Amino acid sequence: QVQVVESGGGLVQPGGSLRLTCAVSETIKYPAITRWYRQAPGNQREWIASITVSNYTNYADSVKGRFTISRDNAKRLVFLQMDSLNSEDTAVYYCTTEGKWGQGTQVTVSS
Repeated sequence: QVQVVESGGGLVQPGGSLRLTCAVSETIKYPAITRWYRQAPGNQREWIASITVSNYTNYADSVKGRFTISRDNAKRLVFLQMDSLNSEDTAVYYCTTEGKWGQGTQVTVSS
């Protein structure tokens, strides 16, 4: 059963924006903290942002000031607003909570 689903990826020009969405299944009873990771070709998966149920947020230096993580607890959604994108942001983006991972969504930044 799919428990975490990412969406919102796509192709965007440098300097552009995208908003990713992570939908968490009701089978995960208490997603206390949700994290976004990304993995570029040939690279290890890297953590980029996290948010607790009380909305405490934390960011990797590589995205701080450009990305914003937020959540809608009632709808069981977590968002990643990505601004000022550049080619180094090209990767598959993953959402994870309570040990469950989604399938990822591709973000490509290119002119």
